[in-house]
Amino acid sequence: MTTDLWSGRAEAYRRSEHREGADLERLVEWCEPGEGVVALDVATGGGHVARRLREEGCSVTTLDPAPGMGADVLARAEDIPFADGAFDVVACRIAPHHFADVRAAMAEMARVSRDRVVVEDTLYVSERVEEAEALRDPTHVRSYSEAEWRELFAGAGLQVEAAETFEKRHPVDAWLERAGCHGDEAERVKRLLADAIDGGEYVDRKLILKGRKR
Repeated sequence: MTTDLWSGRAEAYRRSEHREGADLERLVEWCEPGEGVVALDVATGGGHVARRLREEGCSVTTLDPAPGMGADVLARAEDIPFADGAFDVVACRIAPHHFADVRAAMAEMARVSRDRVVVEDTLYVSERVEEAEALRDPTHVRSYSEAEWRELFAGAGLQVEAAETFEKRHPVDAWLERAGCHGDEAERVKRLLADAIDGGEYVDRKLILKGRKR
């Protein structure tokens, strides 16, 4: 099962490059954290967003479908088990490209938010990159362009207030190892991504969007 696969990756993601970075700090800033702010971290993974929001004074609930991630609630982003408007802010970082139904997930995140939703994910580049991503990690579904993301936010009833892109660098061998990609498949991924590998690091771009309910 996919959740078992992700449970097995949990510790690697806790220790990964995702634990810090300018992108994480911007996402936290756009969540408008502070004492009394109630937040939901969807597809929490390594828990980095939740950790930073708690450090800023928020009360945070974490949600993830993989038991090994240690979330407060086991659930998919497409089926969030909370009432309408249960949270001031809902955040989701570098996970939607794994969602089976990203529109349903966006609708759910907007539904349980009283005010704002902040999402970060990998930007779509090309079908070549999509092939590499799926070869590296079969749980990859699709990355989306900024235009597609804006449409997804609008479809969920969210007005985009801000959007920003960040370059993210991943030590390529560790990035492949984390997803269990080895041997010929790993070499194929490296060939597909050759133009984006610099000094042993895979360089991609992340997009963060902040939306507010209309």
